[in-house]
Amino acid sequence: MELLVHGGAGSEPEEPDRRWRDLRRAVRRGRKRDRPLTAVRAAVRHLESAPRFNAGVGGAVQSDGTVRTDAGIMGSDGVCGAACAMPGVEHAVEVARVVAEETPHVCVAGERAVALAGAFDVGTDRDLWTERTRERWREADVPAPAGGDGGSVRDQLAAVRDRFGGTDTVGAVATDGDRLAAATSTGGRWFALAGRVGDVPQVGAGFYATAQAAASATGEGEAIARFGLARRAVAAVADGDDPGTAADRVVRGFAAETGGRAGVIVADRSGRTGHAHNAEAMGTAGTGPG
Repeated sequence: MELLVHGGAGSEPEEPDRRWRDLRRAVRRGRKRDRPLTAVRAAVRHLESAPRFNAGVGGAVQSDGTVRTDAGIMGSDGVCGAACAMPGVEHAVEVARVVAEETPHVCVAGERAVALAGAFDVGTDRDLWTERTRERWREADVPAPAGGDGGSVRDQLAAVRDRFGGTDTVGAVATDGDRLAAATSTGGRWFALAGRVGDVPQVGAGFYATAQAAASATGEGEAIARFGLARRAVAAVADGDDPGTAADRVVRGFAAETGGRAGVIVADRSGRTGHAHNAEAMGTAGTGPG
């Protein structure tokens, strides 16, 4: 099993050595699996439980003081599912799997996605806060919701415009030489308007896989969604690029077209992998040739 994981494109992280060790552990978890889909799930699950990453525990906080998680998963065999806007769900990637394998849908959102998680024994009502995220939230002093009327939403939106940011996500791509898979998971972007959904659960934006290649994207979600970053990376491989060249080309195109920051990891069917980013940093770890 060839596997490549990322811990998000963004600013230089605190405790980079510890993040690197978590990425390596995620690779070890994934490479033990016998299918690419289960490999990317296992890798991403580990990172969702690692509090130094913006996914699951330690995820970004939205404007109403709630951590909501999103994820998407896709395989070259046509399996595809996503789930988003889920408070209290640590393993969003498992809910995406449930959507893909147990429903006729591609994406389920909000409280109904949480209910679906519970129906298939995916943990809900989890405390996703860490001391780091609590401290950042306290320091931001975001206005509290005031009864849900239009005025309070407008007040929060003003705060969102002042504070909205962040780019981290986690993801994985894998191949066994025959099948490919990609998965991406996130807690979103800091101080987003409550209910905001970014690129991660959007097919072709945050994740994509075909018989030729698989990709997982990270960065400024709104720009990634408009650009279709993961799908473009896969298309570049289909057009003849190796994964490293494809990643570099689409990130440069993304920057030129959107002015945003992003990163992407890519794997092809032969087991080659590649990655590129235009942020300050993007941690990766893998098993295969670059």
